[in-house]
Amino acid sequence: MAAMAPVKVAVGQMTSIGDAEKNFSVCADLVEQARTEGCAMIFLPECYNYIGVNLFDGLNIAEPIDGPIMARYRALAQKSGLWLSLGGFQEVGPDPTHRYNSHVIIDSDGLVVAVYRKIHLFDLDLPDGPEPIKLKESDATAPGAEVVACDSIAGRLGLTVCYDLRFPELYQKLRFEKDAQVMLVPSAFTRPTGEAHWEVLLRARAIETQCYVIAAAQCGQHNEKRCSYGHALIVDPWGKVIARLEDPGATGIAVAVIDLDALNKIRTKMPLDTHRRYDVYGPDV
Repeated sequence: MAAMAPVKVAVGQMTSIGDAEKNFSVCADLVEQARTEGCAMIFLPECYNYIGVNLFDGLNIAEPIDGPIMARYRALAQKSGLWLSLGGFQEVGPDPTHRYNSHVIIDSDGLVVAVYRKIHLFDLDLPDGPEPIKLKESDATAPGAEVVACDSIAGRLGLTVCYDLRFPELYQKLRFEKDAQVMLVPSAFTRPTGEAHWEVLLRARAIETQCYVIAAAQCGQHNEKRCSYGHALIVDPWGKVIARLEDPGATGIAVAVIDLDALNKIRTKMPLDTHRRYDVYGPDV
């Protein structure tokens, strides 16, 4: 891509509930905060639209990308003049018992630029500890099968969702095959896994790909069965956290500048793209 001026962006954090109307109001407020701060783009977390008591609740509110829910967010982008990253939308799936968990990028004209369907589904059973976890996303969600990147006002974006974070091969493909400059990880991490792994994984993905990483987050108690870790972050290509909310468990935004010239300087000084040993481990690693 041609050289771009530094761009101010916002990472969002919220506590979604089982009420899409109230969640939309929160999202609209976060967008307005970002606009007031002079941001060109805001990144919202996984499940920004809805979090139910159980996984099957999402099936009942699932819609196609061209449905009325997404139309409201497209209008919001157009009205605010901001690009939106919508981290995990309940999209109608391939059969009546499964939906997609879809990451949607909307430009400032309200046009859908890209759709990524979450590839790695969170199937986990951790019975021990103060907060036992038993969640099988694949019971009601179908996995995607396409690696997606797109150009934006903030650079070339690599789209992922939450549990994808644990699979570095995806980020390697986004960087070295799709030319991503900014990795997106909208999430609803559980508290036990977040406390143990959230920040270290985000910083690792930034360092090993030499990309910015923007991780919008769900936080707090959504209902009697589910709570999320929070701690929304923006990490630079050197692995430094450059934005985080003062209160890691509150609704709000944190702001940082995406500077692609600085990114390119890091890549020039340490050219991982030319040091990769395809002859040893192949181009698919």
